[in-house]
Amino acid sequence: MKGMLTAKGLAALPAGEWASDPAPRGAGCLDVRKLAGGQLRFYYRYTKANGQRDRLLIGTGLALTAARESAAALSRRYQAGERDLRDAIEAEAAAAERAKADALAESTRRSGATLGALMMAYAQSLEDAGKVSAAATRAAIRRHIEEPWPALWARPASELELDDLLPILSRMVRGKKMREGGKIRSYLRAAYAAAIAAKQDAAAPDALRALNVSRNPARDLATLDSGQPRDRVLSVAELRAYWRKIEAMPGRQGALLRFHLLTGGQRIAQLIRLQWSDHAHDADTGTGSVRLLDIKGRRRLPRVHLVPLLPRMAIDLATLRGDGGGPHLFSLTAGKTPATYDELRGIMDPVVASMVTAGELASPCTPGDLRRTVETRLAALGMSEEVRGHLQSHGLSGVQKRHYNFFEYAAEKRAAVEAFFELLTGVGATVLPMRNGLGR
Repeated sequence: MKGMLTAKGLAALPAGEWASDPAPRGAGCLDVRKLAGGQLRFYYRYTKANGQRDRLLIGTGLALTAARESAAALSRRYQAGERDLRDAIEAEAAAAERAKADALAESTRRSGATLGALMMAYAQSLEDAGKVSAAATRAAIRRHIEEPWPALWARPASELELDDLLPILSRMVRGKKMREGGKIRSYLRAAYAAAIAAKQDAAAPDALRALNVSRNPARDLATLDSGQPRDRVLSVAELRAYWRKIEAMPGRQGALLRFHLLTGGQRIAQLIRLQWSDHAHDADTGTGSVRLLDIKGRRRLPRVHLVPLLPRMAIDLATLRGDGGGPHLFSLTAGKTPATYDELRGIMDPVVASMVTAGELASPCTPGDLRRTVETRLAALGMSEEVRGHLQSHGLSGVQKRHYNFFEYAAEKRAAVEAFFELLTGVGATVLPMRNGLGR
């Protein structure tokens, strides 16, 4: 065919024959070949840098105008300097395939690096470290993040922003779950921080490192204010009123509250871990003690913490044990299962509420407030910070205290709990004046 290709001319082209559009020298041209079935197959023909001719397939069954447009695009590239078009196009195709594969790999990675995967990896890291809070942490995460926010749970953790996480806490604030909301905030912040640290820590769990988290959107989540002051300290009158209430309570519930208070307001998490094998009793003196294992914070190994028991606590211990053979000491089920924080609050809160109603307490109090009160009252009785710290197992993280000072302060701790009991019962214990009215 001579001249420009036309639809009529191509229809008349015999099968197996070639035809071309005319083109300027050095621009390449559109070639077409008619197949045996009558279809037209279009090519772009050009001369390579080494002088050889080459044809690039444009397509089969195309309209003539579409084929011309494709050939024109290839011609522009050719005239712009891409003399080996086939190599260039094949390289582009390979790069596109690699990009597609990379995108698929990234999508696969992201689908496995979700907020849910982050939170579960964090909970597992607590369990691997022997933290007794691991099970409760996992349950709280599922209850307050996974169940109400399934779409957020499935999103990549590395792509979330502060605004994505705020609704989790807002929902809990509206539900007046301030304490739980504070915990969830802490879990979110800690999980992200742990994943970031894992990238530089060879000892960190692989599951955290694989998430490839580089920033912490939960870092700026504001603390939740429950409206309850965290410096609540019971007055001596309030403390004695509370003791009279729980002293009169029968059964294991009363025994549990008395054990908590008379051991110095120990952390509930530590009392939960108590086994009967941790209890020692001296039949000659009638005294005893319990051995707590303090794993709070970043300790790899628990710190042994001995708490003296008053002789009058023997009756409560017998009540807690009952006829059961369970291993747990701090228990409402004769040792079968340990009493939980919520169970303790379930016993304590009605007592506190009735005292507030009766005017015996100025405002409600929590187990944490009782712990703070014990330390404050012991300070008012002249007990040193060192003795108070050893009794309640806090403030003992210095290098000297961790590695060199193994003195257990047994006599001093026993003197402290005895003085505190005398204060409770009002049969002694001179209260020293303290600033801000804390000694009243």
